Amino acid sequence: MFDRLRRRGLPESAPALLTEVADAERKALGTVKKLSSMVSTLGRDAAEVRGVLEDTQKAVESQGHAMHALAEQLGQVQSAQQAIGAATGQTRDAVAQARAALAHVGEEVGGIVQTLRSVSDAAAAITKIALQTRLVAFNASVEAKRAGEAGRGFGVVADAVKDLAGQVEASSKAIIGSIVALDARVETFSRELRADASQGKNQSSIHSAFALVEQDVSLIAASAEQSRNTSASLNERAAVLEGEVQQVIRGLQTAFACSDRFLRLSEALIEQIAESGVEIDDSMYIRGAQQAAADVSSLLEQAVASGAIRLDQLFDEQYRPIAGTNPAQHQTAFVELADRLFPQVQERLLSLSDKVVFCIAVDRNGYVAAHNRKYCQPQRAGDVVWNTANSRYRRIFNDRTGLASARNQRPFLLQTYRRDMGGGKFVLLKEASAPISVAGRHWGGLRLAFNF
Repeated sequence: MFDRLRRRGLPESAPALLTEVADAERKALGTVKKLSSMVSTLGRDAAEVRGVLEDTQKAVESQGHAMHALAEQLGQVQSAQQAIGAATGQTRDAVAQARAALAHVGEEVGGIVQTLRSVSDAAAAITKIALQTRLVAFNASVEAKRAGEAGRGFGVVADAVKDLAGQVEASSKAIIGSIVALDARVETFSRELRADASQGKNQSSIHSAFALVEQDVSLIAASAEQSRNTSASLNERAAVLEGEVQQVIRGLQTAFACSDRFLRLSEALIEQIAESGVEIDDSMYIRGAQQAAADVSSLLEQAVASGAIRLDQLFDEQYRPIAGTNPAQHQTAFVELADRLFPQVQERLLSLSDKVVFCIAVDRNGYVAAHNRKYCQPQRAGDVVWNTANSRYRRIFNDRTGLASARNQRPFLLQTYRRDMGGGKFVLLKEASAPISVAGRHWGGLRLAFNF
C-alpha cells in the first residue's frame, strides 16, 4: 500500500497522515454521538420543564379565573349589603311613622273616652230623672186610689208612667254599667298607645315591641354596613390578587415560550446530526418511521387504485362525534379501511425495539382512525381516566406534537414531549415521524414514539 502511495507521488508520511485523519474522524464521530446524547438529554429536560410550566400555567389560569369570579361575587355581595342598608333605613322610617301614628290614635282614643264619659253622665241624668218620675207617678197613683171611682182612670195612667219610668231607669243603669266597663278598657288602650319610648319603664307593650323592632333593624343595618365594608376590602384585595395572578401568567407565558424555543432547538440539533449521516441512537427509529410511512402510502395508493375507497373518502374531514364517548371519539369515511390496512404496518413496528411505545398513522389533522391494538379497547362508561389511557383510537390528537407530526412534509421530524396517560399521569417520549402521501397529496404522517 505504501509503495502505491509512493508511486503516486505522495510522501512516505502519507500513511501516518491518513491514520491521523482516521483517528480524528473516529474521535469526531464519537464527539458527535456524545453531543447527540447530551442534546437528547437536554431535549428530555426541556420537554419535562415545558410540561411542568404548562401544568403550572393551567393551574394559575384556573386560579385567575377563580379570583375574577370571587371579585364579581364580592361585588354582588357589596351591592346586596347596600340594598339591605337602604331597606333597613326605610324600615326604621316606617316604624317611626307607625309609632307617631299610634300616638295620634292614642289621642283620638282619648277623645273617645271623653265622649263615653259624657254619654255616661247623660245616662246618669236620665236615671235620676226616671227615678224622680217614678216617685211622682207613685204619689199620683196613691192619690188616685184615695179619690175612689173618680180617680181610677188617672190611677191607670200613673201606674203606666211609673212602669215606664222603671224601665228607663233600668236601661240607663245598664248603659252606665256598659260605658263604665268600656271606658276602662278604652282608657287602658289609650294609655298603651300614648306611652312611647320616652317614658322609660312606663313604656307600653306596644311601644316596647316597636322599640325592639327598631333595635333589631338597627342591628341589621349595622351588620349590613360592616359586611359591606368587609366585602369592599376583600374586593379590593381580590382585585390586587387577580392582578398579581395575571402578572404570574404573563411570566409563565414568557417562560413557556422560552422553554418551547429551547426544546425546538434541541430537536433541530438532533435532526441536523441525524441528517448528516452519523449513526445516532435515534437513527433506527427515524428509518423505521420512514419505511412505515412508505408502506402505508403504498397500501392507500393500492386501495384507491382498486376502487376500495375514493380519494374524497380517504381525505374526509367530517369528523362525526360518537355519542357517549369521553374523551370524544369520531367517525370518518375511511375508518373501516384503516382498520383493515394499518395494523399490519403499525403492529410490525412495535417489535422494532422494546423502547417503542406506539406506532400510528394519522391524517393531517391528527385524527387516529386505528391505533395499536392494545390501545383500541372499548371505552368504559364514566371512567375517563381509563379511557384516556386505553381507548386512544378514533380520537383527534391536535396538540403541538400531534399536529406537527401530522402536518410535517419533510423527510422526517424528531420531537420530544410528554404523553398524557390520564389521571394526571404523563410519560416523557421521543417521536420520529414521516409524511404519508397519496396520489401526490399529503394525507398525514406516521408517528413512531419510543422511550429514552
